[in-house]
Amino acid sequence: MGVFYAVIAYVFWGLSPLYWRFLSNVGPLQILAFRILFSLIFVFILLKIQKTTCWFRLFKEPRSRIFIIGAALAVTVNWGGYIWAVNSGMAVAASLGYFICPLISILLGVIFLREKILPLQWVSFGIAAFGVVLLSVFTGSFPWISFILALSFGGYGLFKKKITAGSLEGLFSETLVSSPLAAAMLFIPAWGGTDFPALPVHTWVLLVLCGPVTVAPLYWFSKSARHLSLSALGFLQYLNPTIQFLLGVFVFREPFPRQNLTAFICIWVSVLLFSAAPMIQKRIKT
Repeated sequence: MGVFYAVIAYVFWGLSPLYWRFLSNVGPLQILAFRILFSLIFVFILLKIQKTTCWFRLFKEPRSRIFIIGAALAVTVNWGGYIWAVNSGMAVAASLGYFICPLISILLGVIFLREKILPLQWVSFGIAAFGVVLLSVFTGSFPWISFILALSFGGYGLFKKKITAGSLEGLFSETLVSSPLAAAMLFIPAWGGTDFPALPVHTWVLLVLCGPVTVAPLYWFSKSARHLSLSALGFLQYLNPTIQFLLGVFVFREPFPRQNLTAFICIWVSVLLFSAAPMIQKRIKT
């Protein structure tokens, strides 16, 4: 069952650009606001059903409060950046962010948690960096949205490591912290741009469903994490950016010149080498 829950979570995340594209008539900040507020409401209902109130204690501990605020800021930047990228015709760039995200997460672990990585994994960082340089040369600009997504999600994971709470309790706390900003996105005219009364009914339905659409894959992922090894989860996680990449190229028809493929191949090779490094190192020792 662990593999089943992991696959549906990652496939769901991979297909999520289709959902956000249906909301392209709404401003990215307003979509983000609805996503935060209705995730908060939906998780609150789930916690009530489960009769869970342990999230209160997270705000009683000063250290936990700092990490919750950090996680809230990171996930808000990640969600907002992703919605903006997909609805701005940059789904391929978004997929690149999630391909390199595991590398960024490990690098953050090395810097802030003093985690150790293998020599081959350092080589994979070099290959990935070379791929990013190639992409920057070919496109004439640095893939900044890819790095914003990778750094924000990597930072989110770093903060989450310090929060002792379940996934639902953590998400409730984070969206609760972000909710004042979300409300401002809806009610401050300078941040607006969407004529809400003029929106069709189906758009309102999609906006309200932003909560369940956000929470469901997180719930499936948390269930899978209880039954699968980290290596299995690490392998399956590439389903998400692979599906995003295929959607960007073949469904959304985003421009993808041949030379860009060279840069992506470097990044894919680095990801494969990084994932396989522990097994290769083990075989070398034996």
